Amino acid sequence: MAFHLIPRDTKFFDMFAEMAGNLGEAARLLKQILDDFKDIETRVQKLKDIEHRGDELTHNILTKLNQTFITPFDREDIYRLASSLDDVLDFTYSAGVRLVMYKITGAPPAASQLAEIVVKQSDQLLQAVARLDKKHDRVLECCVEINRLENEADAVSRAAIGELFDKEKDPISLIKLKELYEALETATDKAEDAANVLEGVVLKSA
Repeated sequence: MAFHLIPRDTKFFDMFAEMAGNLGEAARLLKQILDDFKDIETRVQKLKDIEHRGDELTHNILTKLNQTFITPFDREDIYRLASSLDDVLDFTYSAGVRLVMYKITGAPPAASQLAEIVVKQSDQLLQAVARLDKKHDRVLECCVEINRLENEADAVSRAAIGELFDKEKDPISLIKLKELYEALETATDKAEDAANVLEGVVLKSA
């Protein structure tokens, strides 16, 4: 007979779902900015507001962690999951900041492709945390997809940076775009980190 090994303090699950939802909002906004270069500063400011909200959500989880005697899964995993989700958001925002800081007025399609991958990973993370106290096999499916997407992002990023070194004659432009790609690719890495934590949580409670 199946039974839950995880005590049903659903508050943590709700908080993680809120974090993942907030991350998805940031990733979608960045994708829109990269697809349509206008009002960059205003929209990156909105991205900053979402990132600030993410910091508050992370802080709320860590505060609750310190106040909770019995947690739904390992304290260390709760901390690592919150940190990883926050890292994805930080690098998503960091990519947006580079558009303003470096006065980038247009980015090659690869930047938008990478942002789209972060959107897809965010959606998978949201599905995974929503199912964490329910059906675990679906959580693992989401983790596999997040890892697959990270591999896809690696390939897109490598090809885009290779093309930059081939075709971009202006060294300053090359550095700006390379940093943009790297911030986006790091966001996908951090999403994979979050997926690895989720996978560990599921395997420990199997």
